[in-house]
Amino acid sequence: MEQLIKMVTEKTGISETQAKQSVETVMGFLKDKLPAGLGTQVESLMKGGAPDLGNMGDGIKDKLSGLTGLFGK
Repeated sequence: MEQLIKMVTEKTGISETQAKQSVETVMGFLKDKLPAGLGTQVESLMKGGAPDLGNMGDGIKDKLSGLTGLFGK
């Protein structure tokens, strides 16, 4: 997540505190909107960990189907 905060700071010119707050706001939004379990995986990835794809198994299409319309499409 620190890498993303740094990128936001560099690209927007806002302070590190503002960038951190922005990233945390977006993460909270994604976690609320993503299907159960997937939000946790994204959060883990953002914190520098590797997502546990083993939990997703063969039902990944079902879990990802909830993403339709997340960004207005």
